[in-house]
Amino acid sequence: MAWCARTPERRTEVSTTTLGIIGTGMVGAGVARRAVDAGLNVVLSNSRGPGTLDDLVARLGRRARAATPAEAARAGDMVLAAVPLAAREGLPREELVGRIVIDPMNYAPRPGWNLPELDSDALTSSELVQRGLPGARVVKALHNIGPRQLLDLFRPAGAPDRTALPVSGDDPDAKKETAAFLDALGFDTVDLGPLADSWRSEPNTPLYAFSYVGPPPAGLTTAELVAWVQQAPGVPLPAARVEELAAATERGPAGFRMD
Repeated sequence: MAWCARTPERRTEVSTTTLGIIGTGMVGAGVARRAVDAGLNVVLSNSRGPGTLDDLVARLGRRARAATPAEAARAGDMVLAAVPLAAREGLPREELVGRIVIDPMNYAPRPGWNLPELDSDALTSSELVQRGLPGARVVKALHNIGPRQLLDLFRPAGAPDRTALPVSGDDPDAKKETAAFLDALGFDTVDLGPLADSWRSEPNTPLYAFSYVGPPPAGLTTAELVAWVQQAPGVPLPAARVEELAAATERGPAGFRMD
C-alpha cells in the first residue's frame, strides 16, 4: 500500500487546558514555555523531585507548578514524556492509562546500550514506547525540532510562513487532539500515519532537525553539529514541504549515533 501524508483538519479550540510534563531538560522546558505563553497550565516533573524545579517554575510564572511524575500524569489532560528513551520504563504506567502521551524521544544507541528491536527495524522507537504503556495513547511529536527552533518558529494560524510538525500515532482521536494542541502552540501539523511509520521523521531522515535550521557549516564533528543545531535560528518549514520530504524518505539505520 502506498504511503500518503495527510494534514489533519484544524480544530478551532484545543480541549487540553493542562499539560503534564515528565522530564524538564531542553525539550520539556521549551515546550513548557510555549504552552504557558499559549495560555495553558503546565505541571512539571522530573526524576529529582519537585524542589529542583523552583527556578523553572518561577521563570514560567503562575501557570506553572512542580509535582512528581505520577502527579503530573494525573493532572495533565495530555502528557509530554520528555525523557531519554533509555528511561522510558520509569514512566508512571498506571497514571498514564487513558492519557494522550506525546513522545518526543529519539533512539540514540551508545557503547554498552542498544535496542535490538530498533536496530533490526522490527519496531520504531514509538512502537516500543507504546508497548510499554498499555492503555495510553502514544503520539509521536516534538521529536524532530529543537527547543530553540520551537521558540523561533511559532506563528498564528493562517500565517504565510507557519511551520508544520509531523505527528504519528495509532489512535486517530489522539492525533487530532495533539494537532489541536500544536496549533495552539503555533504550528501546523502533518499526519504521517501510524507509529509504525514514525521512522519517516526520526534521526537519519530529511525531516529530522536540519529542515528546521538549514544547512550546517562544513567540517563539524558530531558533537559540534549537535551544539550548532541546538543554537541555530529556526527556518520555517511549511506543511507541503513536510509532506514532500516524508513521502520521499527511505528507511535507513535506526538511531542517532555520536562519533
